Amino acid sequence: MAGALLLLAMTGAGVLLGGPPVWLIDWLAARYPGCLYRVPEQRRVVALTLDDGPDSITTPLILDELRRHNARATFFLIADRVESQEALVRRVVAEGHEIGNHFTQDRPSIRLSAAEFTDDLEQADRVLASYGTVRWARPGSGWYSQGMIAALAAKGYRCALGSVYPYDTTIPSVEFATWHIRRNVRPGAVLVLHDGGEKGQRTVRVLQKVLPWLVQQGYGVVSLSALTVDC
Repeated sequence: MAGALLLLAMTGAGVLLGGPPVWLIDWLAARYPGCLYRVPEQRRVVALTLDDGPDSITTPLILDELRRHNARATFFLIADRVESQEALVRRVVAEGHEIGNHFTQDRPSIRLSAAEFTDDLEQADRVLASYGTVRWARPGSGWYSQGMIAALAAKGYRCALGSVYPYDTTIPSVEFATWHIRRNVRPGAVLVLHDGGEKGQRTVRVLQKVLPWLVQQGYGVVSLSALTVDC
């Protein structure tokens, strides 16, 4: 069992919140296999992922920022939040972004029984698959077991976490998130931010600062599938 993002955060308090070194991320991925954290990559390209949408207020603002900087992302959507937001989800797909499965509710997936986990995955899949192919799943709260990995694979999913996580669910600071991302971004990194409510409002402001900086540094910002096309 791995509490991927949380375990990284707890390791030396996230190395004093500066972020774990690449070797530690790679060790964790090898020690608890089955979930993508980052991609060994020479090109200056990163994947941006956004959890917990859709949100009628913040998701459109995020999409505006992505379009402004010619960036693409993978939106890990909570299926129960899609109802009444169908047009917004269609916009996400129409603008070249990717949808990922973040299950039906915002809760730790690890606490579900095996049967409950599979049922939750399938329920969310039925909602999300109507918008296109859904390849990626992200367990709620970032904890997973090998049984969960096997269940995902059986349904044609790959598990994705990330390598650059600015603790935006617990540290409500645009300045810290911006600093953290700039400090830790590397070719092949997978960035994790959150949509919805106040977290989504902060993400908009973080993207306003981070996306132009990434462009200046020569980085392309893409979806998970684009980053892993050869993997």
